[in-house]
Amino acid sequence: MAAIGATAAPAGEENASAALRWYVLLVMMLAYTINIADRYVMSTVLEQIRLDLHLSDGGVAFLTGVSLALFYVSMGIPLSWIADRYNRRNLLAISITLWSVMTTMCGLSRGYMQLLLARMGVGVGEAGGTPSCNSIICDYFPAARRPMALTIFCLGAPIGAWIGADMAGAVAHAYGWRAAFLVLGIPGVLLALLIMATIREPKRGCLDVIKSEDDPTLMETMRFCLSQKSAVHVMMGSGVGALWGWGLMWFIPTFLQRTYQIDVGAAGAIVGPIHLVMGIGASLLTAWILGRPSYTDPRKIVYLLGAVTAVATVPGIIAIYTHNLTLATVSLWLFIPGIYFYIGPAFALGQNLAPPKMRAMFSAIALLIANVFNLIVAPQGVGMLSDYFAGPAGPDAASLRSALLILAPTGFWAAFHYFMAAKTIVEDQKRAIGHV
Repeated sequence: MAAIGATAAPAGEENASAALRWYVLLVMMLAYTINIADRYVMSTVLEQIRLDLHLSDGGVAFLTGVSLALFYVSMGIPLSWIADRYNRRNLLAISITLWSVMTTMCGLSRGYMQLLLARMGVGVGEAGGTPSCNSIICDYFPAARRPMALTIFCLGAPIGAWIGADMAGAVAHAYGWRAAFLVLGIPGVLLALLIMATIREPKRGCLDVIKSEDDPTLMETMRFCLSQKSAVHVMMGSGVGALWGWGLMWFIPTFLQRTYQIDVGAAGAIVGPIHLVMGIGASLLTAWILGRPSYTDPRKIVYLLGAVTAVATVPGIIAIYTHNLTLATVSLWLFIPGIYFYIGPAFALGQNLAPPKMRAMFSAIALLIANVFNLIVAPQGVGMLSDYFAGPAGPDAASLRSALLILAPTGFWAAFHYFMAAKTIVEDQKRAIGHV
């Protein structure tokens, strides 16, 4: 595979055909799909792993989220620094190969330590994926079209979650939890080869008014980011949104299994179709809304994100509080779309608030915040709270319900940050890229 720093002739994306733009967007979406599937298969087989390895809720939470997050977060900044300076296409292909191979190693592990090390490897690989994808897409679509394009990109989240829940749940039920990891590892290597063969490194910043040949230092990027008040609020909104929505989703399959005495396949069959149908539906609806001329104003976008997040918080609370499986399922059909609605617009807003040579780093900063909340605070916090609320017999449905009910209202906190971003987002976007 080519070296990360290898040069490629600029693709002239300012004059690229619509077919080329959409082909690149589709391939980037597939990369994100595999990213999410490889990450969230763990939540589907969480209870099987806990029982097989004789772990507490806190112990399996560390194996699940913290082990991946420590390396995802620590490697995100240096890999994004590389993406802002060198060949993003090559970095993306190498990253996909690494996390796919390490996902396969999760399935080949025979003990706690082997699974822990493989999970860490998944985190290292995934750290180079999303920032590279975001930056590449922004050089194929102009600023006004980026919210729509990155929302299409984020269709990978519901499709990947469906694969990691429904398909992986069925495989795990039939063949055991290790088989679920083996099935998901191979496609990523094939996609990496496709990227190397068919996609060229685009000319950086070719569709923006403000252009710079200078390479900003890490500290310059951090100072500029902090000076963009709306960027800070958008990053916090998406970060807390990840704590709220994806934090709950870590334990929803386990919660359903314990509360309603169903197996891993049945739990995956409940959650998987919701991810697929409502996740895709929410993403497509978002893309359609943001593609309308009236939504070129970024203030309308953050107001929309805040409103949807606040409304979706209510059925999320109901899904955890109720003891009725039918009501819980209906509530999940209303709650889960809310955890997809914000992803694409938040990515796009962050990219439009960053100059071209800071985009991968802005993406990495946003992902750092989101993944500290989502992969460290949420699973570890819920796991420890569940152990705390548990009786002498150990964690059960009641202890997990109590822990999740503490997390469920945090969607209102995320909505607050989106509303605050509206105050300065127009001025901040002009300052970053020269136009709204």
